[in-house]
Amino acid sequence: MSSGNEQQLPTGAELAEMNRDELVALGGKLDGVEFAEYPDPWPVKGTRAEKRAERTVAMWFTLAGLSGLAFLVAMIWWPWQYQPPAEDSAHFWYSLYTPVLGVTLGVSILAFAFGILLYTKKFLPHEVAVQQRDDNMGAGSDELHRQTFAAHLADAGNRSTIARRSAIKRSAGLGIGMLGLGAAILPLIGFIKNPHANSGNKSGLYHTGWQPDKPGQKVFLRRYTGVTHEVSLVRPEDLDAGAMETVFPFKESERHDEHALSVAFKRVDNPVMLIRLRPQDAEKVVKREGQEGFNYGDYYAYSKICTHVGCPASLYEQRTKRILCPCHQSQFDALMYAKPIFGPATRALPQLPITLDPETGYLIAKHDFIEPVGPGFWERKS
Repeated sequence: MSSGNEQQLPTGAELAEMNRDELVALGGKLDGVEFAEYPDPWPVKGTRAEKRAERTVAMWFTLAGLSGLAFLVAMIWWPWQYQPPAEDSAHFWYSLYTPVLGVTLGVSILAFAFGILLYTKKFLPHEVAVQQRDDNMGAGSDELHRQTFAAHLADAGNRSTIARRSAIKRSAGLGIGMLGLGAAILPLIGFIKNPHANSGNKSGLYHTGWQPDKPGQKVFLRRYTGVTHEVSLVRPEDLDAGAMETVFPFKESERHDEHALSVAFKRVDNPVMLIRLRPQDAEKVVKREGQEGFNYGDYYAYSKICTHVGCPASLYEQRTKRILCPCHQSQFDALMYAKPIFGPATRALPQLPITLDPETGYLIAKHDFIEPVGPGFWERKS
């Protein structure tokens, strides 16, 4: 900036006495801004069209707020616990939980966006200006430029007429408040219900369908034949050496209960990979401490739920004795308690303790897994 221009700048005392309009004019002059067009969106105040536009914007913001409130209510009080399809009414309301959350949050965000876009279109001046760029010779903004810039911001807010549109301000506050509250409550929603309140039963995170319903109950290994109500149990001679088969829990009390027989195949933590090692491979097995008796001869049973993110680790490579997860390529060594040896998984696959039922000749589970099945959660100790 030339010395001639510097002599025309106001002194500190003169700057302190200037009003906003004078600061705006001075700021534009200092920044080399020339307004080619600066129309007033509503040159005639208080017209029906202006009031109608204001009501429309307020309507969108109000809809955003009400949808945000509905999202919070649904998240906390809507029936979210799993209900089986056999419970017609309960399952119907449970099945709507995720769609209701998606619709209410989506409508809230979209309505708030529409309100902002409509307000920008209807009430903000659409000026056309030309400015010569100047970085003050790299020195940054001085006090004069800071004050004139602040005056420009205040003038833009005044010209937007937001200060005198109480309906829009209140409805926008409602929309912002509900969206903000929703964002704040998302990380806290997990503390409303205790996932371990009933962890002692088979629906808890620490148990699966392999847990007996009562003491002394036998849980057999059952294969899937393609017919959900058909019961096909596993004998030791059914698998060749080196073979693998997926098995599911079966209790004699479920034999004539088609719903229970079907649920056993659908429960995500039930599938188990039953592997029969070759005799020469079984001699090389390294067993996990505390689980030395979990196998039955050369039969080993591991959860099929990958400990990375819960994908089905459903592939067994007979030559290398590796269990593979196709999702993210984690690999587990079947000769070393299914320990991860490649990929992102960091924990071994849980091993199901199995034995032979002397009365029937079928393979059964001694008891449930002794560690949680699937990916980690912060209370998990294994």
